[in-house]
Amino acid sequence: MIDKDAIREHIRGILIALGDDPDREGLKDTPDRVARMYEEVFEGMNYTNDEIAEMFDRSFSLEDEDAFAVPPGKLVLVKDIDVYSYCEHHIALMYDMKVSVAYIPKNKVLGLSKIARIADMVCKRLQLQERIGEDIAYIMRKVTGTEDCAVVIEGCHSCMTARGIKKDTAKTMTTTFTGCFDTDPAMQNRLLMMLK
Repeated sequence: MIDKDAIREHIRGILIALGDDPDREGLKDTPDRVARMYEEVFEGMNYTNDEIAEMFDRSFSLEDEDAFAVPPGKLVLVKDIDVYSYCEHHIALMYDMKVSVAYIPKNKVLGLSKIARIADMVCKRLQLQERIGEDIAYIMRKVTGTEDCAVVIEGCHSCMTARGIKKDTAKTMTTTFTGCFDTDPAMQNRLLMMLK
């Protein structure tokens, strides 16, 4: 679990190291604010991928009469899920991120809001954009029972836009393809056309 007391202590130390007075009016509540913010924005660090899969495993059998009518073999795509995360190298914000998740149902489909919740929880960690895609794909395969998953992510990284090279229009795109999305170029092309 996230140790808010330790965060408060260390943020106070950082303020001192920056040459500021942590007891001045504008900063006296900052360590507590940061601790509460970190508890929220890094919530995903409390859970493994398997635990996230268990939390959001609310699927509907395609064999059940009451299930949503999605014939097996049809592509399901939820695109442009807004998320943010923090780069593990600089603890810098990754922003304007859009995650698109596709899968081919086998015997069950996942509630659409669960896909967005999975993406959101995975992003609430110190992360690499490449790992976000891998983690989402792993969880999706686990909860849907299909190997046919794709995750496409586009985002901006403040460690590149606000510091260092300072290229504020640069965007990073990553893809994670498993199953038929990895082996079938026609399926990849179909997905990429749907993402335009």
